[in-house]
Amino acid sequence: MIYDAVIIGGGPAGLMAAGRAGERGARVLLLEKNNQLGLKLLATGHGRANITNRLADKKPAIGAYGKNHKFLFSAFNRFGVQDTVDFFNKLGLATKEEDRGRIFPLSDRAGEVRGALIKYLKDNNVEIKLGAEVKKIVAYDGKIKKVILNNGEGIFSKNFIISTGGQSYPETGSTGDGYKWLNNLGHRIIAPRPALTPIIVKEKIVKNLEGLSLSQIKISIFQNNKKIISRTGDIIFTADGLSGPAIIDLSERIGALLSALTFLKIDFKPEIETARLEKKLQTDFHQAGGKMLKKYLTGLLSPKLAPVIIKLTGIDETKQINAVTKLERQALVSALKEFTVEIKELKGFAKAMITAGGADLKEVDPKTMRSRLYENLFLAGEILDLDGPSGGYNLQICWSTGYTAGESLLF
Repeated sequence: MIYDAVIIGGGPAGLMAAGRAGERGARVLLLEKNNQLGLKLLATGHGRANITNRLADKKPAIGAYGKNHKFLFSAFNRFGVQDTVDFFNKLGLATKEEDRGRIFPLSDRAGEVRGALIKYLKDNNVEIKLGAEVKKIVAYDGKIKKVILNNGEGIFSKNFIISTGGQSYPETGSTGDGYKWLNNLGHRIIAPRPALTPIIVKEKIVKNLEGLSLSQIKISIFQNNKKIISRTGDIIFTADGLSGPAIIDLSERIGALLSALTFLKIDFKPEIETARLEKKLQTDFHQAGGKMLKKYLTGLLSPKLAPVIIKLTGIDETKQINAVTKLERQALVSALKEFTVEIKELKGFAKAMITAGGADLKEVDPKTMRSRLYENLFLAGEILDLDGPSGGYNLQICWSTGYTAGESLLF
């Protein structure tokens, strides 16, 4: 049998591409090496599946996709955020919008998103083959001829879509297979690197803050005493570093800087300027008289953070605040406004939400997702050199590029 389309990879982009191709009347086979579809989808949004973001296809928010954002214009125009919401609603999945434009299933269950997509496949007669690991892709004369599975079976098709994802969350099957196939086919691969991932720092003192979650904290990245970028948002301290939305969203930028010494500075009191904070401490210390420093700071900060700040300054925690010297007060202000740690590394692909890098976009037609090297090969989803911030942006890449690929097949 010769299929009209074979889709390799049953993640978000592959599910969308297969369903759309089937909806157009194509004879479609979806190959998935796992024993179930959409494993990574189940993990998105902490199991809630943040399916898109209201701002994802809007200017200037689209610039959040970085230097390659213009590649997405055609795909977003063809299948954008509202199309995504309407698509899932039509499949019976109710949605809701939360802060920062994030859109979730009303049920807060990623499994229902996957279920809606599987229904989409079945409604459009897509054949699904699970436990089907591709070993090799065979091509000649500018076309893909067949794929060979690990069991030796050869599968022929008029069109092929590679949507195998990147290398993040490898336990879900994203092990970078697609990069190897594309490289063997002559496609250029921009070196994959983990993105949307926690960071590890050198200072052991963060262990004392493990589990501490703080909102609307300002973080800044420095290199060679120069501020590179800042972000205000939520952070979480881990046993060996930091996580949370503000850190996660900067992790790709941080990863690109780590060839040289890179520092992260945290402003625990971004709402008050340095001079005003020092004046506040001076006034409080004078008015509060014999109160101990530890007790005062525990009222000002999280009880977990206060002793760490005191330790960094070297001040005796039992010292009465009206006896704190000007230099000690300035040290406190510095610790509160410029808590500095050296970034050691990113957590890596095992903890990364997505992969940055991938198939060079210069070799892919943005209007169709067709390879410029092979006339019947299409690419969709995370395998492309595209990535965005957390909050539904990356799943929108999958929906838009997957739909575009499925829509563009010739059969």
